[in-house]
Amino acid sequence: MISQPSRHCTVELQALPSRIGQVRRIVSAHLRHWHLDPLIDRAALGVTELLTNVHRHAQPDKMCTVEIELLLDRLTVSVHDHDPRIPEVHAADPLDTCGRGLAMVAAVSESWGVRPEGPSGKTVWFTLPAPSPAVALPAHPKHSTMPFTEVPGGLSQYLTTEPSLAPETPARSAVVG
Repeated sequence: MISQPSRHCTVELQALPSRIGQVRRIVSAHLRHWHLDPLIDRAALGVTELLTNVHRHAQPDKMCTVEIELLLDRLTVSVHDHDPRIPEVHAADPLDTCGRGLAMVAAVSESWGVRPEGPSGKTVWFTLPAPSPAVALPAHPKHSTMPFTEVPGGLSQYLTTEPSLAPETPARSAVVG
């Protein structure tokens, strides 16, 4: 039996507009599962801004890794890309249609920063305070990965209306995370 709840998620992707929305939904689903609903809007906004920066600015490619991790009373969301250039916060004019991403991340987060990783790129991260006290979560494997895979045979193989066919042992979930 694993006593540590799953409080970590990593998603690798190419930062394209269609994928950004998918990752935003993945982050929201994990926070909902972890009973951190009050953090969903700020985390989704922050990850959207960081992924949009990768899409617009990262070179030589748009590949990146998004990681969310809950440790004690702090949620950390980070995006690693392969571009070693460090992003800067710019003062945008009121009529500008872009250039506010990092300022928005700073405004909605408790803290944020950039971790240079030499020629392999950088990681941009932000933190959000988790509601206290944290809700106890059911036991799950320590890490979850995306995408989820379907269980062969589906759930229908376990459903029955005849009590004599019900298993004697407790049911276990086949879904990770």
